[in-house]
Order: sequence, then structure tokens, then C-alpha cells
Amino acid sequence: MKAAALLVLLHGVFQSAVCRDVTLPAGPLYRVAGFPVSLPCVVSGFEGSRTQEFEWFLYRDDAGGLQMGVISTRDPGFPYAPFQSRVRNGEVRVERDAGDRVRLVIHRLRTEDQGKYECYTPSTDTTYQGNYSSLVIVKVIPDTLQISFSRSLTGQPLPEGAELTLTCSASIRSEQLTHLSVVFGKRGETGDDAEIISIDKMLGVVPGGPYQRRYDDGEITLEKRNVEGGQDLYVMRMRGVRPEDRGSYFCEASQWIRDPDRSWQKIAQRKLDIGNLTVNELADIIRVMPSPSGEVTLQIGAPLVLECEVQGLPSQINYGLLVQWLVSEGTRSKEVELARMTPSGEVSWGDELSQGRGSLEKVSDARYALKYFSVQPSDTGSYRCAVSFYAPDTTLSPSTAPIYSQHSQGVTVNLRNKDVRVTAVAQRPRGPLLKRGNTITLICNVTVITTGPVQAQVQWVRSPTPDPLTKTTQRPSLDAALPEQPPEVAAEPVATLRHDGVSQIFSNSGEVSVDRLSVRSYRLRVHVARSEDQGLYACRATAWGQDPHGAWYNTGVEAESNAVTVYLFSRAEDLLLIPLIVGVSSALFVGIIIISTVTCCFMRNLAKQRAKK
Repeated sequence: MKAAALLVLLHGVFQSAVCRDVTLPAGPLYRVAGFPVSLPCVVSGFEGSRTQEFEWFLYRDDAGGLQMGVISTRDPGFPYAPFQSRVRNGEVRVERDAGDRVRLVIHRLRTEDQGKYECYTPSTDTTYQGNYSSLVIVKVIPDTLQISFSRSLTGQPLPEGAELTLTCSASIRSEQLTHLSVVFGKRGETGDDAEIISIDKMLGVVPGGPYQRRYDDGEITLEKRNVEGGQDLYVMRMRGVRPEDRGSYFCEASQWIRDPDRSWQKIAQRKLDIGNLTVNELADIIRVMPSPSGEVTLQIGAPLVLECEVQGLPSQINYGLLVQWLVSEGTRSKEVELARMTPSGEVSWGDELSQGRGSLEKVSDARYALKYFSVQPSDTGSYRCAVSFYAPDTTLSPSTAPIYSQHSQGVTVNLRNKDVRVTAVAQRPRGPLLKRGNTITLICNVTVITTGPVQAQVQWVRSPTPDPLTKTTQRPSLDAALPEQPPEVAAEPVATLRHDGVSQIFSNSGEVSVDRLSVRSYRLRVHVARSEDQGLYACRATAWGQDPHGAWYNTGVEAESNAVTVYLFSRAEDLLLIPLIVGVSSALFVGIIIISTVTCCFMRNLAKQRAKK
């Protein structure tokens, strides 16, 4: 009996735990006439099939609470007359999310659709327990969402980098507390809509994913303006359009309401096409042209003027232009920046030497001139102008990327050099043998043949004395490996006497001095010479000319002299140490031999005497 009672109790508990329950969202729900409504219905705690059937009823406010069948998942003939045609054409339908979850969808809500909606689930349970239906009140409010624009895109192309401004007006008038959101977007070639930027229902500005970086950089903005007449004005700006911005643009306004369950629902939405945007790429309309073009040949000391003109620049856009002059000097293939002018007009030079010899000027809105007051042989090379385009009012930083950049063709600058010949001969004056601690003296005789003022610049270099090659009496076989040639050691500079008389000392081995003995004779002295001062010495002479303005320039003509071998002998006091060291070593060696011999003989005789006893 106790067991039977326990089973009855457990059965009752189980039955109460699995009571059927049908739920709908808490109401009332306010929705806008003409727009969709979706009512989810969920059943739980049921027995039987996992796929449940659902029936929907409406109790209209204007019908005195009379029940009307809307739609059923099991009976096609279930709808009442007002809903039959709407069900057949799909305007009213049931969408199943799972076996126990469905949604009643009305595609276009009508005013007469206001009332109480009931979701009913026919029983599949062994016993009738729980609730088998649920009700929700739906209020239909009038459509007051308005959207318009004051100016559309006419299809007139905009040049790359131009500013694009789109405006859209939107408003709602509702007795209920509703919010408005506005989106500016672009329709892609595949028909997909991409959001550019929006003001959401909480008045927050939200950029679309692909436009986040441009929004962070301030290139894309959106603001809301309150204007008279009730409609708010929304203004989107693109500071500089890009080729990828071409396409069809739209403005979309949405009305939102907060349901009793605190969730936000979009209850109305309108989209307005603003027009199509075409972008002309700067690469197709801009040309950066140098003047003169091709090749320029000048006399040394003559002025050089190179101009850079930007052709095809749209007059309606005030681009920020960064202008650079680049040069590849002589045989060097790498270009270096010579000078630049920022959009604000600030000029900077690649090196201080060029800064004092020329200028970079803005001649007109699209023409820039690089000027050298007096050209020198070092100015030969190929010159190019590079122009980078920035959106108007852009603040440049190292990370700011230009809209577009273009280089001009190169202009080759050649100079007519004077006929210059240079010779150099190095020698060591006659005198006693050089010893450590003496002064090494070397003379360099330089001859420069040319017209006009000229000066010589002389540099002394030193390289190690090469090891003598080992002579072999046998001819090496063809299979024998050739001896490795020692690598050449570059000569190191010791000192230079510049063309202006200034001396430069590079050696750290001892006290070094250079001077000029006569018009063509130059002297190097290494005082208190040490072993590391030995080697092969040579002098290199470079001719410097003077241009008509009095400035000195390197002609590039130079000559290197013969090599003079410098060897340092030992001093007398050093030579006296040799016999002294040899004598002491010999005496010590002889003494050790004598002591060893005497000791050995004494020990041998002592051993014999002990043996006789």
C-alpha cells in the first residue's frame, strides 16, 4: 500500500512538472501601420510529438471582441474570410523556428489588425493540464515617418579627393515614445547595401566597419541639425572621395520603440535613393611636367632653374600639394631628396650644403621652381619632381597617406668642365736611415694645368707593406691548387691639407702635421715615429676651381702619386741589448752543463766505492 501511494505521489509530481505552457511577448505592443509585425509563440512542458501545431486567433477591437481565425499550421481552411486572401498571397503567414517555436508574421499591418492575438496549441498530452494558449495586445499606430533630401547626386563626376556632402531630413510624430535612427549607405555592384555612417536610436554616431579608419582619421563625419518645420537635418561629409567610393548612395530612416520586456524593436523604416556617384581618378587627369625637359648643359657657375608644373588640376578643389625635388647623382641609381615644400609653404632641404646654394619657390598655384644660384660639378645628375596630393586642410604627419602621388620625367643636368690635368709625385728627402722615434718626412709635388684660378687639395694615405712572395724552383702541376692571393688592404687616410688651407688629421698613431712648402710642394711629417707608422705612403691631389661668383668647387679631377716605402730601423741602444741578452743566455747555459757533468761524475765514483766494500 505504501509503495502504491508513493507511485501515485510521484506521478502527480511529474505531471505537475510537465504542465503545458504557451507564452507570447508581454504587451501591449505598438506597431506602425503598413510595416511588418512578428509575434513569437513558444510552447513548453508538453507530451507527444516534438513538433507541435499552432493556431492563431484575433479579437478585434472594432468587432466587440469577436474571435476570428487568422491562420493554422494544420488546417489550410482555418482562416476567416478577412484573412483568407492575405494568407494565400503570403502577406500573413506562420514561420516555424523549431518544433515548439513559431512566429506569426503580418507583412503589412492594417489599422483593423489592432486587437488581442491568441496563440493556441491543440493538446497532445495524456491529461489536460497547464495553459494551452496565450494572449498579447497589439496596438496599431499611424505611420508618421518622413524622409527627404534637398539635393541629389546628378551623376556629375567628382575628381578624386573632392569633398562629398550628402543631406537627409527625417522626422516622426507619434504619441508614443519612439526614437529615430538615420543611416547613410552605398549600394555595391552586387546589390548589397553597405552602411557608411549612422546616428543610432540613442543618438550615437556609428561608422560602418569598412569606414572605421576613415572615421577615426576625421575623413568621414555625420552631424544632426535641428531646423524649423519639425524635420531634423542630417549631414554626412566625406573629406576626400576615393575611386572605391563610386556607386549608388541612399539614406535610410528607422523608427524604434521599446517593448515592455525592455527590448528595442524597429517598427518602421524608409529608404531614399540619393543618386549615383562617379569619381574621376587623379591618375587619369593629372600630369606632372618638368621644364625644361630632357637634358640641360650649363657652364660651371651658371644659375640652374628647374620648374615643375601640375597640369589638369581641378580648379574647384584646393588640394594640399607636397612638392619634392629628387636627384640621382652621377652613377648612383638611388634617388635622394634634394628639397621639399609642404602644402603650407614650408621649405626644407635634404642637406645643409644645398640649403645655402639655392631656393624652392611657388611661382603660381600649379608651378614650382627649383633654383641654384651657381652650379658645381657635384650638381650633375638626373632631377625629378614628385607631387603628392592631400585633401584640403589636411594636417600632415608621418603617418598621413596622400590621396595620390605622381613623379615627373627626369631632367638630366650636365656641366661643361674646364680642361684640367693633375699629376702628383711623392718622395722622401735624402738623409740618414729612419729609426724609431725619428720624424718621417715626405714631400708631394703637385702640378695642375688649367685655365683660371685653381687650388690643389692633397691627402696622404698609408697602406701596409705587402709580404714578399715565396719563390719556388719547381713548376706547379696543373692539378695543384694555386696559392690564395692575399686580399688587398684599403689605404687609410693619414692627413689632408684642404684647398682652403685647413688641415685634417686622421692618424692616431703619433703626432702628424701637414703644410705647404711652395706653390706645388706639400709636406707630411710624422713625429716620434713608431713601428705602426711603417708602410707604403702615397698622396692624392684633387683640383679645385673657382666659379665666376668666387665660390670654390671640386672639379672632380684627381691624381694619385707613386708609393714611397717607409721602414724604421732599430736604434743603437736597442742593438746593444742583443749581445747582452745572448751573452747572459750563453753563460747560463754553459754553467748548467758544467754543474750537471760534475754532479754526474761524483755520484758515479761514489757508487763504485760502495760496491767494493
